[in-house]
Amino acid sequence: MTHTGQCLCGAVKLSLEGEPIAARMCWCRDCQRLASGSATVNVLFAPENVTVTGPVTLHRKTADSGNTVERAFCSACGSHVFSRPLLDPPVAYRIRAGALDNPDIAKPTGIIWTASAPSWAVMDPALPQFPKAPPA
Repeated sequence: MTHTGQCLCGAVKLSLEGEPIAARMCWCRDCQRLASGSATVNVLFAPENVTVTGPVTLHRKTADSGNTVERAFCSACGSHVFSRPLLDPPVAYRIRAGALDNPDIAKPTGIIWTASAPSWAVMDPALPQFPKAPPA
């Protein structure tokens, strides 16, 4: 099955093959900054199943995990489209659920980096919560 998505202006298009590996919410400080104060909701796909077309600007930063993370933004409208840790071998792309044409394809099954969440953060108590990165 192919899933699709795009940035706010439509200049960047996503084509995602197969089913997601997982979906989760992230409360790390970088994600809070990306989401303007909330958690990000990320749907994970294997790298070989992700095709991105259109103008993206890439930003690299060392995350709290210690991994270098590359984040892709639409060069036209600035929408954050995906992130991926730069590891060898490559691991899953974290596609922003809001960029998906059908964000219902995967409900979050966990919440990570809860130790970084503000005191007012709303979290589903039914989901597993991890103070930092999820277990391998």
